[in-house]
Amino acid sequence: MHTDEIFLNEAFGLAYQSVRNNIGGPFGAVVVMDGKIIGRGGNLVLSQNDPTAHAEIVAIRDACTNLNNFDLSGAVLYATCEPCPMCLSAIYWANISKVYYCSSRYDAEAIGFRDNHIYEEMAVPPEKRTLSFHRVHHPEAAVLFREWSEKQNKMPY
Repeated sequence: MHTDEIFLNEAFGLAYQSVRNNIGGPFGAVVVMDGKIIGRGGNLVLSQNDPTAHAEIVAIRDACTNLNNFDLSGAVLYATCEPCPMCLSAIYWANISKVYYCSSRYDAEAIGFRDNHIYEEMAVPPEKRTLSFHRVHHPEAAVLFREWSEKQNKMPY
């Protein structure tokens, strides 16, 4: 069996657990580094009442906890489905270098998931999105960012 298939089989096992135990949607993911699984995640949206508990997010959190590090540079993510925009952002923020996935966002849309709609909305200027966006000016906004910029002992990420 090819290595990619082994990791994808693990992701599918996690996805089936989510579905069969009514804890989340049909999604699973694993994070791999140096040929070893360092993070696992099945979709936990229903059991945790958390719309951010997607399989990829759960797997990234697990990997970061296991490595005691927020930087997953060099890691690879295997997912049963193309990551949604939230998960894609987390993948970039974690510095994961490669993603393998099976089903597409269009496949997910065909069974009732809205990932593709969010991808489309991201290409629209904030003031024209279906979700009402309003930029508000507050005097602390610049002060807060200046404090971060001038902070000498910050850990950049």
